[in-house]
Amino acid sequence: MTHDERPRPEILDSVHPPGAPAPWPYRLRLAPGRERSVVRRHPWIFSGAIATIEAGPGARPGDLGLVLAAGGQRLGVAYVNPEIPLTARMLRWEDAPVDRDWFAARIAAARELRARLVAPDVTAVRLINGEGDRLPGLIVDRYADVLAVQCLTLGMARLEPLWLPELRAQTGARSIVDRSAHGRGDANLDRADGLLAGEVPPDRVVVTEHGVRWWVDLSSTQKTGFYIDQRENRRALGDLAAGRRVLNAFAYTGGFGLAAGARGAAAVVDVETSSKALALARENWRLNGLPDERLETVHQSAQEYLRGSHGTFDLIILDPPAFAKEPGHVARATRAYKDVNLWALKRLAAGGYLATFSCSQHVDTDLFQKIIFGASLDAARPMQWVARLGAGPDHPVHLDHPQGEYLKGLLLRATD
Repeated sequence: MTHDERPRPEILDSVHPPGAPAPWPYRLRLAPGRERSVVRRHPWIFSGAIATIEAGPGARPGDLGLVLAAGGQRLGVAYVNPEIPLTARMLRWEDAPVDRDWFAARIAAARELRARLVAPDVTAVRLINGEGDRLPGLIVDRYADVLAVQCLTLGMARLEPLWLPELRAQTGARSIVDRSAHGRGDANLDRADGLLAGEVPPDRVVVTEHGVRWWVDLSSTQKTGFYIDQRENRRALGDLAAGRRVLNAFAYTGGFGLAAGARGAAAVVDVETSSKALALARENWRLNGLPDERLETVHQSAQEYLRGSHGTFDLIILDPPAFAKEPGHVARATRAYKDVNLWALKRLAAGGYLATFSCSQHVDTDLFQKIIFGASLDAARPMQWVARLGAGPDHPVHLDHPQGEYLKGLLLRATD
């Protein structure tokens, strides 16, 4: 049974006496035996785990609620949206306020982590990573002095008056822009892009990353404008690319290709279906003073290019968009990942390297590894598994919320 098929909990009117203020707009009581995941600090509560939802006067979807075990034990505070299957997301595991002071502490902890783990010369940073920073539904990326926000849940949107002033106060950002329309938010969340605070920023800003400079297009339809999560992988693969011929499939604005070129790749081919992104890839190349003759840009799908190309490459990088955006897409995604990796292996030179990624949350690490193994068998290319790749340290994942690990990658070397 899927989450969408599970029965919805009964929604009751408040039992508080008339005129007496309810301490929380909602009181959510779990079904018997369903408190285990909450006690273990998993932040998600689906409708099938809930017996009843008591709605106080004026309660709106997205408002806060006290979460109770079936026997009445107070488990903590969540925001509650009875209209969707993922009905509640935990904020605190105690009956305590969710106020500006609480948000101030959470944001300060997130900033301290980045200050310790991200080099000071890096100016594109994931500042808040949703559940990984105990702020479910809130993504904040910093590009120089601009913050790009994705508010992905109705509950976090209701709490904006508390977290937005703290973001501005603690970061000193010149501009805070909303990029929520480009994320996968609640079905009943209606949120458009726009300016949240500060000055209207330019359409593009320059950021630096391990000595490389990039234009970030804040009007882009991809994430908040850039793939910050691949920063450490760009550096590692850039170092590997020195003197090699590199294919950067699914290139977007040239991230991996530019990292390779900046560290001495003999030649780079960027393949991308978006002509706008491909033009920015060329601009990024020139921004770093690299010679035009070392970069070839191809306006074509990666799959078509790999099937039609007769050349080989010493390093191939596959970083496709999510092929499985919903649980029901996994079978189709499995075929797509296998196909593109099979053809990449056919284009890999002897002794060459393949860096392959999946950002599909619904394709876990074990399944992805099996897909790549199958592609290796079908391509008749024996491969060494050299390293496992993932998101950088500014994308923390809580051990009690493994679903937060969406990016997984493998670095392989051909041994034939």
